Amino acid sequence: MAAPEERDLTQEQTEKLLQFQDLTGIESMDQCRHTLEQHNWNIEAAVQDRLNEQEGVPSVFNPPPSRPLQVNTADHRIYSYVVSRPQPRGLLGWGYYLIMLPFRFTYYTILDIFRFALRFIRPDPRSRVTDPVGDIVSFMHSFEEKYGRAHPVFYQGTYSQALNDAKRELRFLLVYLHGDDHQDSDEFCRNTLCAPEVISLINTRMLFWACSTNKPEGYRVSQALRENTYPFLAMIMLKDRRMTVVGRLEGLIQPDDLINQLTFIMDANQTYLVSERLEREERNQTQVLRQQQDEAYLASLRADQEKERKKREERERKRQKEEEVQQQKLAEERRRQNLQEEKERKLECLPPEPSPDDPESVKIIFKLPNDSRVERRFHFSQSLTVIHDFLFSLKESPEKFQIEANFPRRVLPCVPSAEWPNPPTLQEAGLSHTEVLFVQDLTDE
Repeated sequence: MAAPEERDLTQEQTEKLLQFQDLTGIESMDQCRHTLEQHNWNIEAAVQDRLNEQEGVPSVFNPPPSRPLQVNTADHRIYSYVVSRPQPRGLLGWGYYLIMLPFRFTYYTILDIFRFALRFIRPDPRSRVTDPVGDIVSFMHSFEEKYGRAHPVFYQGTYSQALNDAKRELRFLLVYLHGDDHQDSDEFCRNTLCAPEVISLINTRMLFWACSTNKPEGYRVSQALRENTYPFLAMIMLKDRRMTVVGRLEGLIQPDDLINQLTFIMDANQTYLVSERLEREERNQTQVLRQQQDEAYLASLRADQEKERKKREERERKRQKEEEVQQQKLAEERRRQNLQEEKERKLECLPPEPSPDDPESVKIIFKLPNDSRVERRFHFSQSLTVIHDFLFSLKESPEKFQIEANFPRRVLPCVPSAEWPNPPTLQEAGLSHTEVLFVQDLTDE
């Protein structure tokens, strides 16, 4: 189901709308439709306008109408060359001129009055620029239809964009304003502008922008440059960091004369471009140097930060290691304390030692791992666990140990195990009245 804002669109417009959204990535369908409507559903022009805006280039399709063109035309040093129409020759020529003079004066006077009055009734449609690129393309097509395809390369963009490119590339910009109704425009375009030598000079030395003053874009430029007559040419360049008109050529000028005038204007102002190139290179070098210094500073800063990070990590490792050592010390201290408490508990739980006169007593001599000897008596009826508890309670005994008899050599089951859940008594273990038992240290196993 179509969205509400798409209901009144044709299938072709809907396809263009979806294609434009896909090419530009604009999520809002309203914005896509508004942009296409501004460009009369010309998707190529709309996409180009969007790309220009994304690249930071001023919009060439819908610039603010009230924005002034940034060209300096107030310089009194502007070179101006005006070609006047030839004076009548002979009696017949002067007679024709004088006869036609009242009619010509009356015609142009009435035409000017009519145009002046028409402004109060209907605003000049040329004052509102809605599709500047369309104006340029329309003029190019009409020019080629009338004068052929052999002409200087037209700049396919608006006047503002041409100024920006000329400024960025440090090139001369030649602006041609075409007066459709002027009597000399046709001869100038056919014989001068399309002359091979003129085409070669313009294409190799400058950018060339042209438009008819009957188009809104051309009319807007005309209001900025204030031409006096047609054909009109203006040479613009970057001078003192401003786009400045440095030459004005007006009237029907011949090919050789045009080449000479353009060459003279360029030669007279070439030093400004050279100076600007040198300044720009110096600024670029300064910028590169500053960027290199910034990168070196950032690299040094990152190195210092990396060193500080490693120091922090090293301090953290040392702190953690110290904490681990401290925790180990505390754990060892608690283990020893628990061990000592266990020894004391075992000692308290030991049965009393039998007297030497007791016939059921067993005298056992224990050989400890540190080569010391301990002697104690036990009762035949007592479990081997009592022997283990006695040895465990001794300060000299290891934490883990086993008790071995020598004849025959065997390990006594003094603690409960899977084989001996209940350790046997001394008598059941086959001990005699006097025994020597060996304590084997198992702490490290």
